[in-house]
Amino acid sequence: MLKIAILVWLILGTTFAGAAIVFVLATPSLAGQDMRLIPIAAAIGALVAIPAAFVVAKRILAVTAKQG
Repeated sequence: MLKIAILVWLILGTTFAGAAIVFVLATPSLAGQDMRLIPIAAAIGALVAIPAAFVVAKRILAVTAKQG
């Protein structure tokens, strides 16, 4: 399951980090501090994606176990 979770995390981590960066840039009160907040937002997005990747990996394994 760990291999599947890592592959899923590669996609989700990038997506969540990108969404967090867009949020920072789209919020006028945060855009002034973007040089400091963008790396923090990207790191938080990547970290939030870890548990989500495990949930998705478990669901993938559950669906494929039923088929096989």
